[in-house]
Amino acid sequence: MLTRWQSITLWKRVLIALALGVITGLSAHYGGFSDVITTWVKPFGDGFVRLIKMLIVPLVMTTLVVGVIAMGDPKRLGSLGAKTLGLYMGTTFFAVWIGLFFGTILKPGAGIDVSGSDPAIRDMLAARVSGDTPSISERILNIIPTNPIEAMASGDILAVIFFALIIGIGILAAGEKAKPLADVFAASEKVVMKITLFIMELAPFGVFALIAWVMADMGLGILSAMGKLAAAVYAACLIHIVLIYGGVMVRGILRLPIVRFFYGILDAQGVAFSTASSSATLPVTISCAQHNLGVDETVAGSVLPLGATINMDGTAIYLGIIAMFAAQALGIDLSFADYLIVALTATLTSIGVAGIPSASLFLAFTVLGTFGVTLEQYTLIIAFILPFDRLLDMMRTVTNVSGDIAVACTVAKWENQLDEDIFKAKSVV
Repeated sequence: MLTRWQSITLWKRVLIALALGVITGLSAHYGGFSDVITTWVKPFGDGFVRLIKMLIVPLVMTTLVVGVIAMGDPKRLGSLGAKTLGLYMGTTFFAVWIGLFFGTILKPGAGIDVSGSDPAIRDMLAARVSGDTPSISERILNIIPTNPIEAMASGDILAVIFFALIIGIGILAAGEKAKPLADVFAASEKVVMKITLFIMELAPFGVFALIAWVMADMGLGILSAMGKLAAAVYAACLIHIVLIYGGVMVRGILRLPIVRFFYGILDAQGVAFSTASSSATLPVTISCAQHNLGVDETVAGSVLPLGATINMDGTAIYLGIIAMFAAQALGIDLSFADYLIVALTATLTSIGVAGIPSASLFLAFTVLGTFGVTLEQYTLIIAFILPFDRLLDMMRTVTNVSGDIAVACTVAKWENQLDEDIFKAKSVV
């Protein structure tokens, strides 16, 4: 039985687990035993998330150092970085406009009365927003860790990325004398990737547990309460994934089959949907890019960790839709200048969003404030959305992860480090 289960391609097992999780969760919700799911099933999902989070720092550290060493020339790092950042910023800007478009067409906030939102949630949001928010200069300076070990312990991915790049460049500069250290990192990277593959075999069980808990907790009532907003977010994200990633990047730029691309990333999308965390999905994302799509480890190890931190197209879409939701619910008419300011602000704001569930909601005030939304109005809006945000965040994360891999494939193609035979072949994970 176990052999037969393992003979099924992993992405198919993940989809089966998703479907079974939905059925089990809804049965528990409407059957009156949702507490059983929370007590006995959810911990398996939490354990799966903890396992993949355990790998994030060692994976980022080893793959980046090995990637820099493999380049052989630090100048290539600048070229690769410029291409990566350009693509991430470009897709994010398009994502905001897609969100604004769907928010305008579907009008998710029209006729919504947000005054009845939970007072406790409003108080919590007000406290979060009124606290000190780091400035742009502080965010940039925080990339440089004063204590690399502390940065690794706290999971500060941007700081870890910076430190790994410095280590890799130092090894290159030291030349032959640093070869033993380079060998240590190379061996460590192979070990971490093997562990990643082992943990991925648990993905169907983790996905089942997490989805069953979400549906047992919320049921289908969430769709009737937030139907238009959910429809706007899901439609905008799907269009962005298919049109920008599939049509423009994979088909237009890479001249490669779209269907193969989406088959290759299904495992990462399934884990992203269930965990709602780009950072937690990173080990699976790297594995899919390398083994299913032929992205060289040099590119995968540098582009994808950066993407999990700064590429938040799903968040950008969401911020655009939230802006329209708030304007419609509060009766605020937006001019074209307002749209433009919202697009620019949402693009920049999304870069600072942590790759964890619901993080974008706490930065939405930056965007809403551009057209006069007060703190009191913001707390009403977000407190109304927050109880339902998990379902929306799951789709946003799928978009983010899909974009990470699309950018990695594009950069790899430009750097002549994309194995198109692997890309076009049957997925192996």
